[in-house]
Amino acid sequence: MRTFGYILLLCCVYAVTGEDEKYTDKFDNIDVKEILENSRLLLAYINCLLETGKCSPEGTELKKHMAEALSNGCKKCTEKQLDGVKLVVKHFVNHDKENWEKLVAKYDPTGEYTKKYEKEAKESGINLSE
Repeated sequence: MRTFGYILLLCCVYAVTGEDEKYTDKFDNIDVKEILENSRLLLAYINCLLETGKCSPEGTELKKHMAEALSNGCKKCTEKQLDGVKLVVKHFVNHDKENWEKLVAKYDPTGEYTKKYEKEAKESGINLSE
C-alpha cells in the first residue's frame, strides 16, 4: 500500500497537457527536499490530498491527476518528476509512516498499487513491505 507515494511527488504537481503527452514540467523546479524538510508545507499538501484542508494550485492539480498517475505508473511524468517521486516515497516510508498510512488508506485501500509497483520500488531501494 505504500506505492501511492510513488506518485506523491506529484505534490510538486503537474497539469496534464494532452492525452498522449507528458505532464507539464512547469513545476519541475520546485525543491522537493525543501517541502519534505518543512513540516508546515508538507502537512499542507497532505491535508489537501486527504481533503481535510485547503489546496494550493499545485495541490489541486495533484489531486486531479492522482488516480490517473497511480493507474498508469506515472507514465506521463518527466524524468525529474520520477526522481522526485522516489525521494518522496523514501521520505514517507522511512520518516512519516503515520501520514503515509493515511494517504495509502485513501488512494490505495485495496493494496492494488502497492502490489503493482513493489518490484519497481525495491529496485529503487525502497522497501514497501515493512
